[in-house]
Amino acid sequence: MHQFTIIKEIVIILLVSLPIIYLLKKINVPSILGFLAAGMIIGPYGLHLISDIENIQVMAEVGVILLLFTIGLEVSFSSLVKMRRMLFYAGFFQIVFTILFTALIFYLFGIQLNKAIFYGMLVSLSSTAIVLKLLQDRDELETPFGRISIVILIFQDLAVVPMLILLPILSGGSFTISKILLQLFYAAAAIAVIILLAKFLMPKVLYQLARLKIREAFTVGTILLLLGTAYLTHLIGLSFAIGAFIAGLILSESDFSHQVTADILPFKDAFNSIFFVSIGLLLNLKFVYDYFFLMIALTVGIILLKTSVVLLLIKAMKYPFRIAIIAGLSLSQVGEFSFVLSQSGLTFNLIGHDFYNAFLAASIFSMLLTPLLIKFAPMLGYGAGGLKVSKGKAELGHGLTNHVIIVGFGLNGKNLARVLKETGIEYIVVEINPETVKEEKSKGENIIYGDSTREEILHAAGIRNASVIVFAISDPFATKVALKNAKRINPEIYSVVRTRYTKEIDELRVLGANEVIPEEFETSLQIFSKVLERFHIPLNIIMKQAALLRGESYSLMREEGTAASLVNLNEILAAGLTETFYVDENNIHVGKSMKGLNLRAETGVTIIAIVRNDKTITNPSSDEKILEKDTLVITGTHKTVDDAMNYLSGNVN
Repeated sequence: MHQFTIIKEIVIILLVSLPIIYLLKKINVPSILGFLAAGMIIGPYGLHLISDIENIQVMAEVGVILLLFTIGLEVSFSSLVKMRRMLFYAGFFQIVFTILFTALIFYLFGIQLNKAIFYGMLVSLSSTAIVLKLLQDRDELETPFGRISIVILIFQDLAVVPMLILLPILSGGSFTISKILLQLFYAAAAIAVIILLAKFLMPKVLYQLARLKIREAFTVGTILLLLGTAYLTHLIGLSFAIGAFIAGLILSESDFSHQVTADILPFKDAFNSIFFVSIGLLLNLKFVYDYFFLMIALTVGIILLKTSVVLLLIKAMKYPFRIAIIAGLSLSQVGEFSFVLSQSGLTFNLIGHDFYNAFLAASIFSMLLTPLLIKFAPMLGYGAGGLKVSKGKAELGHGLTNHVIIVGFGLNGKNLARVLKETGIEYIVVEINPETVKEEKSKGENIIYGDSTREEILHAAGIRNASVIVFAISDPFATKVALKNAKRINPEIYSVVRTRYTKEIDELRVLGANEVIPEEFETSLQIFSKVLERFHIPLNIIMKQAALLRGESYSLMREEGTAASLVNLNEILAAGLTETFYVDENNIHVGKSMKGLNLRAETGVTIIAIVRNDKTITNPSSDEKILEKDTLVITGTHKTVDDAMNYLSGNVN
């Protein structure tokens, strides 16, 4: 029965993982950390529930293949081109400097240069899965540090490809630049051939599969293309993962990318969970116990090194210290692809078992610390940023009176600025992205660079003489700090705050916000307004409902038992209403008389007037004909008006 051991192992993994994931969800910790913990508990160094992990590692390899495939689907060539500047500066130099500094440190401790470089590669990668999940849960994907983190993570994922190519070269012990370049050229040529073949064949194959209109055939065909490309790269001496990434990159540009993602995503989530469990299985708890303080020192060293590199790069790009330190701490852990590289490093004798165990332990510890680091990063960044106070800055907003300060120049900020400009109201924009400031200044925009959480930046925007301050940024922590500072400096200033979720309304009100506009329920208001319009609820009633909800700070939509405060819509629906219908030249009823139209008998609606050539014909006779460009004024109940609209449009069942 040995062949069925894998079933038992999967059952054990799921049985232990589910309660751990549930508990971590309660404390808002990513499920990935639960899988790591589950692996440590049930592994050969824990409770010995799973001792032979060979089968699990095969399934974990499939998880890596699917992960790289979905990353390829999300990236696409076009998105890489758009982000090329940020990718190069932030992504490329983060990888290069982290590898150089790490390799230098290990080399000074007597490690061979090729192995030192390999260790630098391992440390340079961060966890895309953990960081993106945490940023998403905290609603910080659109913040400046969130966008920077995403760009660096994408570049790191792309960098795995050349890193895997370099492993055979590094394993030789002695190598030259020319040898490396030659091997990279051969690998690049082979990959280029595969890309050309895939780009030519894949869309055609998927098109034919889609024409079959058999869902199972499309899913099976997608998996075949994915694994086939991965196996092809394996045959030429590269990894399965590279082929999977190429397949995803090709399909991302096709018309079938969304369906492919929908079909593959469940497989990816399932196999990725096994991948992270397999990492936990590998952790030697006895080794950690024996070298506990060394593991702590190594973990802290990795976090400090990676944070410092990112911090220096982001500061060099002219971002504030607060953004730099938050991005640095967010990316300070070791990533999932480092485990892939480390296992390949064992094969190529680039890492010994003791170093492997030490790296594995430090990596998992850095992952486990990530939620805590990201949670406290904004406060740490703000506190540390406060140590650097600008002196002698001129107040750039000096001379402006009763003006508007716009914090953030995204879509909402730009729309507000355009309206203020057209109405002649003076304003000044505070923006933290240096590239945006440079671009908008060249267009003549009244914009300054700075972090709105800093009081000196608010003074530079003329906060004391401003009438209104609008926070149009996607950074909850920065919004709260800047609002508090603005109200302390100028208690009379009228503050309007944009937020994503209604749960933040009460706290923002306490901090002094005069108006809080949560996107979450503004969208809800738009939806219910459109629905009520469909039922011909009068506009004044719709506006009254929206005003009621806004006036109560959206509490009616957040609390139970308050529905009685709303107007009884059933009474409105039962009442009559008046509606208009425009007759265009293609209407099938053009030329018919009122008697021939027979609208009252067909729908129960009465035509009380016809507007024709700016003149109104009241109570039209039965002989009156309907002409092009007439506007019919009809009256009836909501249901009969709906029926009449369909009848007049020619939509008769």
